[in-house]
Amino acid sequence: MAKRFTAPPRAAFATDPNRSRGRLHIEPPSATRTDFQRDRDRIIHSDAFRRLKQKTQVFVAHEGDHYRTRLTHSLEVSQIARTAARLLGLDEDLAETLALAHDIGHPPFGHAGETALDTVMAEYGGFDHNAQALRVLTKLEQRYPKFDGLNLTWESLEGVIKHNGPLVTAEKPIETLPTAFRDYDALQSLELDTFAGPEAQVAALADDIAYNNHDIQDGLRAGLFEISDLMDVPLAGDVFRDVMDQYPGIERDRIISESVRRLIGIWVGDLVGEFHRRAAQENPRAVEEVRALSRPLAAFSDDIAERQKPLRAFLFERMYRHHKVNRMMSQARRIVRELFALFLAEPETLPPPWRDRAKATGADTVKRARVVCDYIAGMTDTYAIDEHRRLFNLERWV
Repeated sequence: MAKRFTAPPRAAFATDPNRSRGRLHIEPPSATRTDFQRDRDRIIHSDAFRRLKQKTQVFVAHEGDHYRTRLTHSLEVSQIARTAARLLGLDEDLAETLALAHDIGHPPFGHAGETALDTVMAEYGGFDHNAQALRVLTKLEQRYPKFDGLNLTWESLEGVIKHNGPLVTAEKPIETLPTAFRDYDALQSLELDTFAGPEAQVAALADDIAYNNHDIQDGLRAGLFEISDLMDVPLAGDVFRDVMDQYPGIERDRIISESVRRLIGIWVGDLVGEFHRRAAQENPRAVEEVRALSRPLAAFSDDIAERQKPLRAFLFERMYRHHKVNRMMSQARRIVRELFALFLAEPETLPPPWRDRAKATGADTVKRARVVCDYIAGMTDTYAIDEHRRLFNLERWV
């Protein structure tokens, strides 16, 4: 009989919600939830989170009901992050919060939309989805009577913007960062020159695990490549081959689902094992010591890191640069560029309250461009497409 799972004890260096550094705007504690649980709930109830349901992961949202969107991807990342955090004795609620929020600053059309916004914003401060996430969480969400933003805890904000490591280094001083980071740092330092806590590090790798494996599934579903094409790809090919050998003759969809399930298990197991190995070497006794380390605790082993490189190269060539995806992304970039140019030149075409925000900037073109950028960045794929049709299709009058 299989042994029942028992969660390991809490790690000494796990982030403790009872020792949170608090919120920028002081609020009374909740009688029913920890601070990190409140943060998670605020993310889930935000407008920006709901809009992720129609924002591109790889395929534009209207391409099919079963492809990942930013919302379904974020939910899958949160499941992986919770599992890993539980196995490592970390705070599951914080890991889940950071996983749910990690894509909240992405514009429509995925990386194509981000590239287009960064290009048109080049002379106005640029665009960075991580900086946009900070703007969404601290400024653009307007739900509460006493403050803008969601007023998340210090740990949640830190984890969202530093999940990939320190933002300030010897080669990258704070002066080179997007304005959103510098402005918020003046209000509340998020210690931009250190690593984030362990839960943020785990959430970042959960993101890698989710998109590596689920992009395999979406690419196969879309017919961009076949299972046979994966046979020579290390790791992925081995797992698909084992499944087909163990279950000869089963349906294609079952082969794909079982293989992806096993691959996720391999990556999660490797993450947990490497985390334990590094923790034993570094021996941090508190979360502050984790932040002060010279390397992250959360990482993949050298073996898995090497074996996943060919898979990423395969996906890049056969999926992210497939001509069908390229055509969608080309359209997406044109939509973003043309919407930005029109709204910047004619801010009176913006809907209220965005028109009022643009008007309040007066003659300051940089500030007006940021208002336009915020408006476009918040759009879903379908809304951006419809806005473009309303404004540029002469056969569709307002």
